[in-house]
Amino acid sequence: MALPVATRMRAVSEWLEASLLEGAVRALERLSPVAASNLGGWSARTLGPWLPVSRVADDNLRHALPELDAVARARVIRGVWDNLGRTVAELPHLASFGRTDAGPGWEIEGEAHVARLRANGGQALFFSGHFGNWELILPVAASLGLNVAGVYRTASNAAVDRLIQSLRQRALGPGVAMFPKGAQGARAALLHLRAGGSLGLLVDQKMNDGVAVPFFGRDAMTAPALAQFARHFSVPILPVRVVRLGPARFRLVCEPPLAVTLSGDKEADLHGILLAVNAVLERWIRTDPASWLWLHRRWPKSPSPSL
Repeated sequence: MALPVATRMRAVSEWLEASLLEGAVRALERLSPVAASNLGGWSARTLGPWLPVSRVADDNLRHALPELDAVARARVIRGVWDNLGRTVAELPHLASFGRTDAGPGWEIEGEAHVARLRANGGQALFFSGHFGNWELILPVAASLGLNVAGVYRTASNAAVDRLIQSLRQRALGPGVAMFPKGAQGARAALLHLRAGGSLGLLVDQKMNDGVAVPFFGRDAMTAPALAQFARHFSVPILPVRVVRLGPARFRLVCEPPLAVTLSGDKEADLHGILLAVNAVLERWIRTDPASWLWLHRRWPKSPSPSL
């Protein structure tokens, strides 16, 4: 029986998408990390501000940072696109980034917190958001000797997903796992923690069935997994973020563990942990608004404030 036209068209579209992405990856691999980063940044900051999704970023900025005027918001959005383009273009070079004193690669601030963690058994929950090149967090953690795993959102196109995961895994090495979001991935993450491993989570995106927690003064639906794991395993929660210092140059900043007091009241504990997490994210964003990915709908839709 012949496949429906819509199914065949979707298959062709997905094949074309995967083929174009693979071609782009191969082309970027031929460039130096700096050249690839610069090309990605230029392309995204040139085209991105004209795309409809930039209106989402502008609306987010109006609500979260009302002190910014239109010119300042446009500057932030351009910076957001520049960083996103660089992050995407750097992905084929992710495996080549090591600890260096200058040029392509990374340095670390707050390594004493990691050393203290290793001395106390090495298990922790790490959280971050879409700052700098967030793809670098797990490779750096693994290179520091931590038994860490991560969680990722699968792409709808299976071939695209395999390609992206192959680039990530090449940077991580065979001993580091990444679990897909969803029930199966959650079970795998739970088993990893039970075996004494650490887990890294990006916690800055909207989750429709999450917990309503204030973020920039407005309730935002926040994924509860980090807080649920923290209550269950009683391990330290460490904030980490990647600061972009230049094209293909980064600093991983590791902060002290959150001061968390568990009361035994599940709802109160979850809310308290997530409130502290959102406060850290907000502090980072206020420090450098253009470093964060404002392009997703983090808050419910509401009328924009008057200017």
